[in-house]
Amino acid sequence: GVMASPKVRALAVTLVLSCAGLAGITHDEGTVYKVYADPVGIPTVCVGHTKTVTRADIGKAVTAALCDELLRQDTKAAVTAVANSVKVTITQGQFDALVSFTFNVGAGNLRNSTLLRRLNAGDCAGAASEFSRWVRARGKILPGLVTRRAREGALFREGC
Repeated sequence: GVMASPKVRALAVTLVLSCAGLAGITHDEGTVYKVYADPVGIPTVCVGHTKTVTRADIGKAVTAALCDELLRQDTKAAVTAVANSVKVTITQGQFDALVSFTFNVGAGNLRNSTLLRRLNAGDCAGAASEFSRWVRARGKILPGLVTRRAREGALFREGC
């Protein structure tokens, strides 16, 4: 059989989001070129962008170029949050999983999470098991989040 390549570990601050990581986020979020209300009513556009849209914008169309720019900004913010929060060495896959997670739940939620606390304490498996807890929006379990966290958790666990 083919030998598996060793898990290369690096400090999060030295890593960038991989193409696979970006593709995962884009797949999970979907791309919508019109402002819409997400399953819990949050105005959203492009690839899960919420920061600069309001209820008044719902129905407005946007360009692919704008979506590309918003995705670049939003992933950069998530990358920075992970780089600043993770204090242990992690694999590229773990980094991508954490960036996807942070892109979705926000930097504040990452920083205050048991997931991060366990990771930084050296409990890789414990951190991996935390992904599946983040499946609710406004108290409701969303099937899309269950699927996303399963993907992120599995990707993260591969690096343990």
